[in-house]
Amino acid sequence: MTNFSDMLSKAKIMQEKMKEAQEQIKKIEVEGASGGNLVKVILSGDYEIKSIIISDDAKKESQDIINDLIKAAYNNAKENLKKKSAEELSKATGGFNLPLDFKLPF
Repeated sequence: MTNFSDMLSKAKIMQEKMKEAQEQIKKIEVEGASGGNLVKVILSGDYEIKSIIISDDAKKESQDIINDLIKAAYNNAKENLKKKSAEELSKATGGFNLPLDFKLPF
């Protein structure tokens, strides 16, 4: 029975580390860019857009091109955030590849 208690204790420690990692991830800010830095998007760790920076050169383009550049910059930032989140989660779990929303059953 000691092994089960030990395993349960380790699982609770892992759960706490996961909560800490999730809190750290919320504080992360990443940048995504498109069009050779014509447009930049800053995202928080919970995928909230913090800012959109459109260069003067980009403002000379048509609205459709600007929209595409914003979407591309957002997608780039989203990918950067996924990578950064995975790094933080890996630190917390000691290298286990668990999903960010992983829940332990207690």
